[in-house]
Amino acid sequence: MADFSGHLSLRAAVRAHGRTVLAAQSFRAPFHLSKPYWDADARTLVVQVVNPTAGILAGDRLESDIAVERGAALLVTTPSASRVFRMRDGSAASGQRFTVADGAWLEVLPEPLVPHRGSTFRQQTEVAVAPGGSLFYVDQLMPGRVAHGEAWSWSRLTLAIDVRLDGELVLRERFDQSGTALRDLAALAGSGPAACFANAVFITPGPSADWRPELAALHDDGLWLGVSALRRGGWSIKLVAPDAVRLRRALRDVRRILARYFPRLACEVRKL
Repeated sequence: MADFSGHLSLRAAVRAHGRTVLAAQSFRAPFHLSKPYWDADARTLVVQVVNPTAGILAGDRLESDIAVERGAALLVTTPSASRVFRMRDGSAASGQRFTVADGAWLEVLPEPLVPHRGSTFRQQTEVAVAPGGSLFYVDQLMPGRVAHGEAWSWSRLTLAIDVRLDGELVLRERFDQSGTALRDLAALAGSGPAACFANAVFITPGPSADWRPELAALHDDGLWLGVSALRRGGWSIKLVAPDAVRLRRALRDVRRILARYFPRLACEVRKL
């Protein structure tokens, strides 16, 4: 099978009728777009990014560039988990860039990343938010195919993210580990061998963290949740859950709480 050099480029803009549309789009396999859906209640355009192939294989290089213009609101999601398959040789990589203008809103909420045994994968994410722009970005990680005895058995996984607000670096995180390190962290949290992780970045010019105690109250019943202020303009939210079902429920609860302060987070993550 040939290596994929996938490309996705989206530009969201608001039109005179007040709706957000895709003003420009370009993609190449393995990226594919389902028909966008307008959520009239949240006034947000929902876009499903689909990978019609089996998953990510050695040699694949995926690049995406998503920009939201002033006044526009976009939610980007996926209908299924992204599986990174075993690699006897080589590796795969993904580069993501998200740009949010003043007065714009972008939510990125894909299904989890699932690295299989013996896989090597690097994901580099670059985020640039203008003053007055808002972003809710989530990465989810599952430990592998637990039922097949492949939990925590990838070769190497690198997840890197840089977030800039008005050009200033407000967050830089690097996770570069074998599966063993995360297995040990899961054991420390008492979350068990099927533990799943989520990392959310919330950039907002809105009200201060009146919502923070409500999120902290979710830290219970096998779920670990922490909220930390960024250098300025936003928050880092981290979750450890005993399994994928509990993680999904926790993220739903996080969005539900925040939606009372930021209504666009009430947008339906529709699975088409």
